[in-house]
Amino acid sequence: MSNRIGIIGDKGSVMVFKLVGFDVRYAANEAEARLHVDNMAKNKYGIIYLTESLMENMGDVIEHYKMMVEPAIICIPTYQGTTGFGKKQLEEFTEKAVGLNILT
Repeated sequence: MSNRIGIIGDKGSVMVFKLVGFDVRYAANEAEARLHVDNMAKNKYGIIYLTESLMENMGDVIEHYKMMVEPAIICIPTYQGTTGFGKKQLEEFTEKAVGLNILT
């Protein structure tokens, strides 16, 4: 397992994560984010955090990586707040793993 952690998003939302040692990649759109996710996956990152605003339109990428042990792609809100996408995704994963939604 890899101990490398990356984060992808707009500069205002992810810049602060440099302070705790995450590898930060800025992405202004989904196309840039896709390139960063693929690059981090190829370079054996264990966890990749991705902002909700980018992740919402990247279902194909998420589907591709969710069947793999690494990297774990985790949705986080932007500095502007949450869209609810991350919570919905967590509920879906929990329901799939447990058989029912225990988070609501």
